[in-house]
Amino acid sequence: MDITRNADGTLTVPVDPDRHELEDAAAGGEELAPTTVTLHPGEGGYDAALAEWDLQQHDGHAAVSTASGREAAMAVIHHVAEDPDLDIADVVEELADPDGSAEALRHVLVGGVHSVEDFATEVADHEGGEVLPPHQVTKIIGEVLAEIDS
Repeated sequence: MDITRNADGTLTVPVDPDRHELEDAAAGGEELAPTTVTLHPGEGGYDAALAEWDLQQHDGHAAVSTASGREAAMAVIHHVAEDPDLDIADVVEELADPDGSAEALRHVLVGGVHSVEDFATEVADHEGGEVLPPHQVTKIIGEVLAEIDS
């Protein structure tokens, strides 16, 4: 079962039954299917699940970040954070190299929470403004990647 990214930014993640449930089911001749849990941006496990979802979308290919892609990615994150009412499709359409920006953003996600925190600081240093909370950066990254991939 794959991870599903929902329109509101939440992720529906499969959860395998624990060992005791499996043993009980096996004793009863049953087979248990994985259940799911919905994770919201900022919740524990969300960043890792988003990175896994992104890998799923790209057949497990690792992201490669370039300097120009990272600069454009920082600008996009800053613009969306400054004006949450912006149409992300319009912002993405203005990118000179959407694939390069997507790769840079994927690279941030794969690095985990500390990578997102460092990226948030880098965005504030490069673009100005306050350092965004990691969960907000992660949510925006997910929205931008979903738009680029659509």
